[in-house]
Amino acid sequence: MSDTARSVLDDDDLFAGGDVVPMRLGDAVIQRITQAIHEGRLKPGDSLPSEARIAASFGVSKPIAREAIRQLAAMGVVHIQQGKPTRVQALDAAPLDRFYRFAVRGRPNGLTEAVELRRILEPPTAAHSAERRSAEDIEKLDLILARMEDALGNVPRWIEADLDFHEAVAASSGNRLLDFQIRGLRPVIREVMEIFNSREARGPEDWRRTFERHVRVVEAIRSGDPAAASAAMNKHFEAAEAAIAELANHREDHHEPEDDARP
Repeated sequence: MSDTARSVLDDDDLFAGGDVVPMRLGDAVIQRITQAIHEGRLKPGDSLPSEARIAASFGVSKPIAREAIRQLAAMGVVHIQQGKPTRVQALDAAPLDRFYRFAVRGRPNGLTEAVELRRILEPPTAAHSAERRSAEDIEKLDLILARMEDALGNVPRWIEADLDFHEAVAASSGNRLLDFQIRGLRPVIREVMEIFNSREARGPEDWRRTFERHVRVVEAIRSGDPAAASAAMNKHFEAAEAAIAELANHREDHHEPEDDARP
């Protein structure tokens, strides 16, 4: 970059600090933009400079700047709209959502692996919730329990309330990464829930037992007992695994594909 161009940019350049090295230019641009966000020079809702301005700031070509912005958009860091400025956005679980859907559908036992991942994550998440939950978190969980009880036997309404329940437990854990993981798994877990909540053998007593397992998780979180919260969540998953196995055996008897039989 010429001295004249640099002098024009330095006074108000968000990314001031010299040209990037001529290796992995796109990665360097991404790193510097995300650094500006982490340091508060760019905040959610702020618009990025134009591609031309970013290219000039870093001493790179416009195609490299454009590709860096596209990668940031894929990561959920910025939002691109045709004809409007690209804006920084608050982090959410959307990139994980897309990743998990792709990963699960790429393997015959993908849904089974998703259930195993939840089994690994959610008991310790409930334990953290018991240690860190606020009064507002408990109030939210109680409201979701009321929705779940009202939805007993109604599969679509139950599933939405159940998904909200697990996300609320993760949100109350005080760990944002755990929160993102559980929310990112939502579409995959919805598919699992649709499979075993719709099975013919499920009667009113079974619905009530499932509801009570959720109640026990909340009671352990409310009492501030991490071990009890973890144990209650484990019991919940043990029962879910039994339901999945029951469904798998039923579908095997009817010669249905293994991928559908093992969610």
